[in-house]
Amino acid sequence: MSGPHPTDPVDRAHLTGVTRPSPPIHRYAPSDHLADLVDRYWIPVWSLAEPSTQSTLQHPICLVVVSNTYARLYGVARGRSSVTLEGDGYAVGTMLMPAAGRLVLGRSVAELTDTAIDLVEVLPDARLVDDVRAAMEVAPHDPASHLAAIAAMEEWLTGFLPVDEQGLLVNHLVAWLREHPEVTRVGEMADELGLTERSLQRLVEQRLGLSPKWLVQRRRLHDAVEALKAGSTSLADVAAGLGYTDQAHFTHDFRTMTGVTPGEFLRDQPASTKS
Repeated sequence: MSGPHPTDPVDRAHLTGVTRPSPPIHRYAPSDHLADLVDRYWIPVWSLAEPSTQSTLQHPICLVVVSNTYARLYGVARGRSSVTLEGDGYAVGTMLMPAAGRLVLGRSVAELTDTAIDLVEVLPDARLVDDVRAAMEVAPHDPASHLAAIAAMEEWLTGFLPVDEQGLLVNHLVAWLREHPEVTRVGEMADELGLTERSLQRLVEQRLGLSPKWLVQRRRLHDAVEALKAGSTSLADVAAGLGYTDQAHFTHDFRTMTGVTPGEFLRDQPASTKS
């Protein structure tokens, strides 16, 4: 399929559980021609009697989010990021590819680490935000509304093609690292890209605002979230599979970033995932 279409990827970033439920989230893959710029779109729609805080361990990418109340370009949050949803609302989120943040911002994204700017600061005009909201306002649950909002986003993003060589390199690095959980050393990452460690450091900082070591740590935690959501009950095995020398170090890293221990996170998963 060449255009945007529904997708259901494993959510390794969203820290959900029985006590941390998520509103309905509609996910869509991008049009084929934007595969180097966009990972996917996600559209949560909510109607809440009480506020609900959603927490994530962000992927190593920038985000574009247009909601009914704000429109922002987000850099990468190195720790846990949280947003509190209230009342009735929606958000049209674009998970960019690693290459895209610098292209959208027009300079190194290091200045966006752990923060965000109003989207209008990188737009030629506010028409994109108006078009997305106009598409969503009448029927935010309707897939037709989602596709219309995404179409507006894709028209804007197409202007950033083609992706430059360094962008393609960092896209490859993040995908390769996800597929090779055994990789833990910066030297291995540099060798894969044919770069010196210093050049790798500079590339990752400019394109993601991060360090190569952070990429390894975040991949480990995403792998841990995926394993625990799937009901992996042997925490020692999970720790070993992630390359930790012992369970205590795994527990420390997981708790530091998520606010709960791996055991607490596992016990909070729906029983159906453990059957």
